[in-house]
Amino acid sequence: MSGLHIILDVDAIRYPLTGIGRYAYELSKGLAQHPRVRSLRLMANGRWVVDPAPWASAQVGRAGGRPSRLMRLGASLAAQPLILAGYRQLMSLLACQRLKGLADHLYHSPNYFLPPCRGPAVATIHDLSVFQYPQFHPPERRALFEHEWPKTLGRAQYLITDSEAIRRDVIAYCNWPAERISAIPLGVDPVFHPRLPAELIPHLSRYGLQLDGYCLCVATIEPRKNILGLIEAHAHLPPQLRQRFPLILIGAPGWNSAPIHARIAAAQGSGQLRYLDYVDDQDLPFLMAGARLFVFPSFYEGFGLPPLEAMASGVPVITSTCPSLTEIVQGIALQVDPFDHAVLSQTMQRALEDEEWRRQARAAGIERSRRYSWHACVEQTLAVYARLRGSGVG
Repeated sequence: MSGLHIILDVDAIRYPLTGIGRYAYELSKGLAQHPRVRSLRLMANGRWVVDPAPWASAQVGRAGGRPSRLMRLGASLAAQPLILAGYRQLMSLLACQRLKGLADHLYHSPNYFLPPCRGPAVATIHDLSVFQYPQFHPPERRALFEHEWPKTLGRAQYLITDSEAIRRDVIAYCNWPAERISAIPLGVDPVFHPRLPAELIPHLSRYGLQLDGYCLCVATIEPRKNILGLIEAHAHLPPQLRQRFPLILIGAPGWNSAPIHARIAAAQGSGQLRYLDYVDDQDLPFLMAGARLFVFPSFYEGFGLPPLEAMASGVPVITSTCPSLTEIVQGIALQVDPFDHAVLSQTMQRALEDEEWRRQARAAGIERSRRYSWHACVEQTLAVYARLRGSGVG
């Protein structure tokens, strides 16, 4: 196979780096270093960029690398539907102009939407929550999908999903041909692994945390993540367990987070809940590995990277019964109906106290997580590119 010419959209890479941003960032790194890639060009918001790495850093907005004026403008106008639609159209026009003469390049958007492309185009669809659970999304996001989604389906020669569950959903919901869509799982960064107490304690002490002494949830603070249900479930644990294993929440504020933050503020006074906001990538692996239990009761996920990172860290996990999460944990984690807070509380108590289950869950979780790597994600993505080029598409 001759070398591939690829254009990768990297507009999802921004601080704080959430799941889609992490995916785009890992693809950009892996493709840039791959011998089968003859050339890689990166585009963000209709403009060519050289290195998106500074945008994923906490230094953005303080010192060091800064996003372009257009990127900052897009973020500030995101809550205004009419202006956002105009902004998206402008970015699409800019992209279209810059893609002229590049029909020999394959364009990949890791973040749902595709601009008009001269050559073959691939889009990654992470989930269909905006259609299946519209109550978990702001009106402007729903309007954006209603406007852009049909265009992307018309422009794409191929689609990628993070899980087989979402692949089946896309085929059914969009009437999409099964032979033109693949499920390619995300990866686990090697920094997530079991660690010795001597390595963990200095990091945990900076946050006032005790090794093996807290329940942890890492998720964007928004309704879809079921944070309120988790807080209620933890509050119904026996008093001695709540005191011994406080609930630690880590995650940047998301849409409609004000009621959740109000509940967090009310609960923090008891000392049995703490909110750490967004934790830097350098500290997160240590806080993950030091937890007694990781709980992720999300109503809906396209993949579920945090539970996988917890398993890789040797931490027992509870998740919801969301199909994509079931696909990942495969009987290793305890799973509960996210709407049943009483059962979630009972399951948390078992996971905190049942030493035999904990031993088995730790060992099986570590083994299971070894199947997921960013290297494999990049290799499988390149296989999709090669298949399109080999078929003569574009």
